[in-house]
Amino acid sequence: MNSKQIIFPLHGWIGIVLVVVFWYLNWSLDGLRTHLLFFPLWLGYALTVDGFVYYRKGNSLLSRNWKKYVLLFLISAPAWWLFELFNLRTQNWFYDGKQFFSELEYAIYATFSFSTVIPSVFGTAELVSTFKLINKIKFDKKIIPTKKFSILHFIIGLLLLTLVLLFPIIFFVFVWLSVFFILEPVNILLRKNSIYDYLKNGNWKPVFSLWIGCLVCGFFWEMWNYFSYPKWVYDIHFANFLYIFEMPILGYLGYIPFSFELLTIYSLLVGIFTKKEDNYIFSDQNN
Repeated sequence: MNSKQIIFPLHGWIGIVLVVVFWYLNWSLDGLRTHLLFFPLWLGYALTVDGFVYYRKGNSLLSRNWKKYVLLFLISAPAWWLFELFNLRTQNWFYDGKQFFSELEYAIYATFSFSTVIPSVFGTAELVSTFKLINKIKFDKKIIPTKKFSILHFIIGLLLLTLVLLFPIIFFVFVWLSVFFILEPVNILLRKNSIYDYLKNGNWKPVFSLWIGCLVCGFFWEMWNYFSYPKWVYDIHFANFLYIFEMPILGYLGYIPFSFELLTIYSLLVGIFTKKEDNYIFSDQNN
């Protein structure tokens, strides 16, 4: 579909307005404010990105199925709470300002904020996939998920998670790998959507799109967080140097495997209640 024949959608304009307004408020107001402003700011980001996807290709996550789009938000919150649970052990990030809220208040505000993670990452990944640069990447290595491969995949995941829990100071980085290694074989076993549906045919476009999309989101997360309050701060063992905003530069590498973990969690939770999806996330990419 020719993008010149497509009008930039209303929800995209709404997203732009939300970003402009709440970015300004978040960085200009004093005192506690980000607990109220984070959700509308990132809702605006998600809608803006989705609007550009629609403008470039004629459809988007929201336009293809608004109910599934809402489901992205509903799955996103518990998905990130899982990593908050891991962080109780690894202690890699802390929330400056959390002390001003009751446990219930914090849980409510945090859940709304966490709900924007998956829609933002998946939307940005799809936007990345609309650019010709992704198609120019010549890499077609096939990875076929055989039964032995899947079993080994799962065992490696359990090993990585065990190392994180037993020796968090040393092996904290495996948090960003273990979930994928454990859950993706389950998706394969249950015949649900899997990143290996693409890799078995040598199609790495979804992989590169996810990686870049999550890195882009990571940049905006860290940038907008820098002048926020409450805000998160890091204590990443062996990597507390060369900061970009609050994040040590090596910490950005974690966004790459994190994108896989988001996809595998989404695929598993959706797959439990529905049949295998018809490429809702990567609508124009053949398995």
